[in-house]
Parts: sequence; C-alpha cells; structure tokens
Amino acid sequence: MANITEAERHIVAASYHLLKALQATRVIGNDAGGILDELGLRLSTVIKINEDQAEAENIKEIETRLISSHQTITSLHLSYSRIWASGPVIILEYLQTVREVQGLTESLEGMVLNRTSKGVLDQAKTTLYMAMDRLQNELIHILVQNRQCFEHEYASSLPVFEVYPIYEESVISNDDDSAEDASLKGRSSSETEDCAMDLIHPDVVPQIKSIADTMFSSGYAPEFCLAFTAFWKDVFAEHSMILYMEQLSIEDVKQMEWKHMNSRIRKWRVAMRRIIGVYLGSAKRLFDQVLGEYGHVSSACLLEASRGPLFCLLNFGHAVLIGPHNPEWLFCLLDMYEVLADLMPDLDALFPQETELLIRIEFHELLLQLGESVRTILEELGNRITTCTSTTPFQNGGIHHLTKYLVNYILCFAEYEDTLHLLLQDEEHGREHGDEERSTVARVDPNPSCALATYLQSLTSILEAALDKKSSLYRDSSLKHIFLMNNIHYMVEKIKNSKICPYFGDDWIRKHIVMFRQHAVYYQRTTWSSLLTFLRDDGKTGKAALKARCQEFNAAFEDLYKSQTRWVVPDPQLREDVTIASSKTVIQVYRNFVNKIINSIGEKHIKYTEQELGMYVMDLLEGSSKSLSHSWKR
Repeated sequence: MANITEAERHIVAASYHLLKALQATRVIGNDAGGILDELGLRLSTVIKINEDQAEAENIKEIETRLISSHQTITSLHLSYSRIWASGPVIILEYLQTVREVQGLTESLEGMVLNRTSKGVLDQAKTTLYMAMDRLQNELIHILVQNRQCFEHEYASSLPVFEVYPIYEESVISNDDDSAEDASLKGRSSSETEDCAMDLIHPDVVPQIKSIADTMFSSGYAPEFCLAFTAFWKDVFAEHSMILYMEQLSIEDVKQMEWKHMNSRIRKWRVAMRRIIGVYLGSAKRLFDQVLGEYGHVSSACLLEASRGPLFCLLNFGHAVLIGPHNPEWLFCLLDMYEVLADLMPDLDALFPQETELLIRIEFHELLLQLGESVRTILEELGNRITTCTSTTPFQNGGIHHLTKYLVNYILCFAEYEDTLHLLLQDEEHGREHGDEERSTVARVDPNPSCALATYLQSLTSILEAALDKKSSLYRDSSLKHIFLMNNIHYMVEKIKNSKICPYFGDDWIRKHIVMFRQHAVYYQRTTWSSLLTFLRDDGKTGKAALKARCQEFNAAFEDLYKSQTRWVVPDPQLREDVTIASSKTVIQVYRNFVNKIINSIGEKHIKYTEQELGMYVMDLLEGSSKSLSHSWKR
C-alpha cells in the first residue's frame, strides 16, 4: 500500500470509529452487518500499517537525533579536557545534550521494540554511559581541585598536651609509694567551640549538584554516590591520620604505657570534637546541599564516607574501657564521657534515619559504659583507702601521701561537677529504683548537688578513719598528735581554698579546724607535761637536789630537742603557731624556776638562758634532726 498523508490517516481512523458505532446499533440487517464487518477488517488493516509506518518514522527520527547528540557529546569530550572548566555556555550545552539523550532513551524504553529499535536503544544507552562516565570524572576533578585544605594548618597549631599526673603504681594501692600531687593540669586549649566550615569551595556546589541531578535522573544514582562517597571517605581518613587517630587494635591499647595512653586519650577527645563536631557537621551541610532532595540518600552517603573514622573512635573508646580502672583513670574517663555527651545531639542530627540507628546505638552504648566505669572507680575508691594498710608509722609525722593523693584527687572533682552530679545521683537512684529507671529518675532530682556533697564527705570520713588507724602505729603519743594535726590541717586548707569547698560547707570546715587545733593542744600537753615536772616545786630545797633537777631537765630537753627537730610540720604558719604556743608553755615555767633557784645554786649551774631555751623550742618540728652542744656558763 502506498504511503498516505497525515490527513488521510485521520480520515481512516474516523471512518473506523464510525463503523464501530454503527455495528453497535441493533437496527442494521444481516446483509448490511456483513458488509460493515468486511469494511471494518479492511480499515483496521490500514490503521495497523499506518501505525507501523509512523513508529518506524519515529524511531528513524530518534536515531537521527541520537546520532546528533552522540556527535555533540563526543565533540565536547574531544574539545574540552574539563567541561566544567570551560564556562557556563559549554556546560549548558553539554547538560542539554545529555538530557536529550536521557529523553530519547526513555522514549525507546516505552516502545515495543523490534530488532532495529533495540539496536537504537543500545546505541542510546552507550551514549548515555559515555556521558555518565565523563560526569564521574568531572565530579572527582571538581572535588579535588576545590577541596578546602585547612587540616594541615590546623594540625600545626595543635597544642602540646599537658597530661594528668603519672603514677607508676597507684598510691592508694601501696602505702609506701612516693607522694604526688593529683591535681589536674587543666583542659586542653584545643577543645574550643565547634564551628562549621566549608569543606569545598562554595562556588562549585551548584556544579556538583548539577552533575548529581543529571546522573540521578539518568538512573546512575549509585555511580554518583559511589564516586562522591569514595572521595570523602579518603578525605576523612586523611583527617583522622592528621589528628593521630590511626586504627589501633584492642591489644595495642591494652599494652600501652599509662603516659602514652594518657596522651592518646587527649588526642581522642580532640579528634571526637573535630570529626563529629566540625568535619561531619560541615560534611552533612554539603551532602544535604547536593543530595538533600533525594531523601535518606544524603545521610546514608555521609555514614558510608565517615564509617572508618567513626568506628576508629568507637574502637579506641571500647579498648580503653577494657583496661584496669585504677583511680588515676577517673579524670581521663570523665573527659571522654563529657566530650561524647556533648556531641551526642550532633551525632543524632547527623544520622537521623532508621537505617543509621546502629551507629547511634553504638555511640550511646559507649557513653553508658564510660559512665559505668566512672561509677565503678568512684565506688572502689573508698574501698582502696580502707584497705590501704601498713605496719610502720609514717616518717616524722608529716603529711601522709595518701592524704595528699586523695585531697588533691577530689579537688579535681570541681572541674567535672555537673557530670559527677549526674553519675552519682544516677547510681543512687539506680540502687533505689532499679537500673532500668536510672537514666530518667536521675534527671528529676531537685537538689542534684547533694549526691556529690555526700560522696565527697564520705571519702574524707574514710580517710580520717584510715589516718587514725595509721596514727596508732606511733609509740610516741606526741608524734601521733603531730601526725593527725598535720593531715587534718592539710585537708582543711586545701579544701577551704578550692572550688570544691561548697560541697563540704562551713560546718565541715569549722569542725575540722577544731579537730586539728585539738590535736595541737594534745601535743602541747603530752610533750611538755612530763618535762615541766622537773621545774615544779617538789618541796626539796637543798642545793644538790636543785642541781639534780636542773640536770634532769636539761637531759630531758636535749632528748626532746634531738627527736622533735626531726619531726615535721610542713606548713610554716602552723609550725610557728605550735612552736610559739610551746615556747609560751615552757618559758614561763622555766623563768619562774630559774628565778627561784639561781640564788641557791648560782648562775653557773643554769645551762640554758631563757632566751636560748625559747630559741631552741622554735627549732622544733622542722624535719631536720639536730643535737644541742652547749658549754657551761662560767
């Protein structure tokens, strides 16, 4: 059949529909009906031939347009090494051509294909694949060329980390270790307020989005996500290395020396704030700008890109928790807990989808385990003090290293008071209401500071009991009182002048001031009562008896001087107060005694003048043993 015009096609189609309408009526006879059936068959054949002819023409037109688009894309590939560096006109031409190929491909996929049309579809897909491959390359080039390289500058500005005091062994576990100050040196200056930054130059974000939209609309979303995610995965891995957070096994962490571990924890804290608070927060903004309209794709890509650094941070945290939880670990664990607690809202916002629930659960679990480890150390601290035993008295009655350790240790609590409030009352309510209610009940306590105050005062009470037990090891009761006076005075002065003082209160301070002053009074009485018996009138007034009393007093004082110059009161003001009180006690009695006997035995038998005796009393309690060598007065 010869080709017919478009108008003729419309006439045939209209005739066919009219015929069908006539056949539907019931007024036509059998003869007429047969004629209509024959006519309908002929018309349907004509229509089918016309449709096939139209489809062939349509495929021919698609093929022609496809060849033109293929040539344009190939020409642009050959002419420009980087399409997106060639100006907006070239970019627009390229994108329009790619969209043309997309439309042609969709049209072909909607047809019933024969061998010819299948070949055209294959050609369309090949052209589209060629364009998508180029778009991937363009994407990587844009990312590489426009990435903001700030991390090296940041790394060079990292502070020298000040570390916590280092203890080769726990002071609390060994009574004879050397004393060290447990005070915290202060927070690292690197832990500043988090801030967002541009990971890539803002001007190229629209270019990246245009590539994403083109690839997504072409059915190449997985290819775009793979390339985009792989690039940022490498970038985040590089950031981790710059922050010294290389992958470590649990065994590596367990075998670290304390000093090295301490430094690692500091770096972990910085890495947590930088990676979660800065890098990933900034990355989420970029990923949402590019992929936000595609639902959960954005956060899924972000999770895949950051999985390595995140699990590196998680693994290190879990490895630290496996280690021995000695008291020295407390502040490191508290720092880890606080950083993670601060960042949990950020982490939840980074990965809000159900599909990312696992990573949020992992970090929440680490936070809970850190809290449990802190509570374990706090619970065990009192037991360690109680079980700290020794069989020899502490040398010279000074400040026991256990006192120094514990007092300076609890002074650091002021830096973590909010966290300790939460964890201690959490524990208290956990015992009262069961662990399942712990996290909710703890946050409704109207007076959360009570838990910390109660805990701190209970620790000092345990320490006082331990010191009292240690004081019983002294054979000399005077030295026992010096020891207790020194240690209680040290507690009072340290706590009174610290941020932790409000948790003890004025009543505690007053009570303990009275305690160390009482021990000072007991020392006076115990030390000088026996010595002064030689100076009191015993009713014997003979010259020989008086000389004997002088000699006995001198010998007793010289023994006391030799021993008590070795004893120590480290606080200068306290030592001065004690020695002045001692001087007043002995000098007045000695003056009266000398005035009574000097006329009877003569000045030459008085070995020490009043002034000399007072001077020697002031030598006591300085921690350096001395002996008196004095010539007789002539």
